[in-house]
Amino acid sequence: MTTTVRMPAAERRQKLVETAIRVFSEGSYRGTTTAEIAKAAGVSEPILYRHFASKRELYLAALDHVWSQVRAHWEAALDQEENVLAALAVIGGGNFASRDCKHQLSELWVQALSEATEDPVLRKHLRKHMREVHDYFAAMLRTGQEQGVIHAGRDVDAEAWVFLSGSVMGMVGRRVGLLDDEEMRRIRAARLAWLSA
Repeated sequence: MTTTVRMPAAERRQKLVETAIRVFSEGSYRGTTTAEIAKAAGVSEPILYRHFASKRELYLAALDHVWSQVRAHWEAALDQEENVLAALAVIGGGNFASRDCKHQLSELWVQALSEATEDPVLRKHLRKHMREVHDYFAAMLRTGQEQGVIHAGRDVDAEAWVFLSGSVMGMVGRRVGLLDDEEMRRIRAARLAWLSA
């Protein structure tokens, strides 16, 4: 007799969110179905719907989860580096792997932007979410100004918006083959030089 061990609800929900992030990142919000996500997670669709009332609800949970991962990555860099400028170099470094949380975040943003016009709930959540990321990044830059490593004359609120727009443009560039890793490295280096000059 074979017995199956039931996964605790919180653990199953977490697995569904992580699977959804991967499936959405490899495809698109519109093109991905809950049946595909359930299959990739190894559960039935009814099980998925016990945890999430809709694809949109799962997508928003995925977006929030990725942001929590990105924030943890940024906070670790801030804790480990001597100042904000050094942390920004670490945060912006690395490759463009689709499984990297900061790239998953911009991927999910780009997908949500294409749907936000027709979905007021998604639009409202995305607006609040992107504002939160902006405010976090602006606060980081303010700390850098206090440390003397970010130029005091830089408008940190404007720079935080430039950062968000760069994240979106980077994802668009990767999707259509417009920007390669070397071009993205040069862009990051130019932004750091501008912030600190």
